[in-house]
Amino acid sequence: MKSIRGKKVLVTGAASGIGRGIALALAREGADIYLLDVDEAGLTNVVTELQSLGVTAIAAKCDLSQPAEITRVLHDMRQRWPQVDILVNNAGVAYYGPTHSMTAAQWDWLMGINLLAPIQITRELLPMLLEQPDAHILNVCSISGLVAGGRFAAYHTSKFGLIGYTEAIRAEYGRRGLGVSALCPGPVQTNLYKKCASAKSDKSVPEPPGWLCCSVDAVAKAAIQCIRRNKRMKLIGPLAHFLAWAMWLAPWFLDMLNHASRKRKRPAATEATQTQRRAA
Repeated sequence: MKSIRGKKVLVTGAASGIGRGIALALAREGADIYLLDVDEAGLTNVVTELQSLGVTAIAAKCDLSQPAEITRVLHDMRQRWPQVDILVNNAGVAYYGPTHSMTAAQWDWLMGINLLAPIQITRELLPMLLEQPDAHILNVCSISGLVAGGRFAAYHTSKFGLIGYTEAIRAEYGRRGLGVSALCPGPVQTNLYKKCASAKSDKSVPEPPGWLCCSVDAVAKAAIQCIRRNKRMKLIGPLAHFLAWAMWLAPWFLDMLNHASRKRKRPAATEATQTQRRAA
């Protein structure tokens, strides 16, 4: 993209964290921003910040787990703006805990926001984006979409899926001039872990140490690079680079780490199971 100035941008999850950082970075480049989030108070604050930079900023509350609400908000946006040049699918949530303890509702909620919403938003805006001579889709994925660990299975699944979707859209529409990028940071200094849903009674979720995290500003800077240069994928932070290279060069090493604390003994069979075995 030759210039971001004057472009119309939609950013999801824009009330805080990475979404806010990317919105501010784009506004500094001269873009007008349409912000979506479920946090109305946060949106109001970001709109004020963006307007102080001399750009147009419009906010709309939207629960991305509700497809009908997404369609309604996008319709309202199209009524205000005849075009959208850049789509930033950023909104994301997480769940920490044993996968077998997750309910179907928790899976549906997480997958809806992290994967199905970006797919729906892209699908509904794709005809408009293809009309623009220099449009771009930026999907904020994660190193968690390339390398998996324990107790975040739903989050990993959604991010692996989002990277796959990004690759597919890029392969299909790149020849028509549509830029598509996957942004893959390592841990970032946001509230993702603090707001993370958890199976633990005290709701506490372990956070990575600060020295392993990259800043929101670093992610926002990388986002601008992706949009300007139409980069296929951008890794951000030393941990993201290490894990990606380890997964490529020595996947056995990461698998070994995941199994390092594997329990040697299987849990004792329950009385009911023992009864069933004897009956068999």
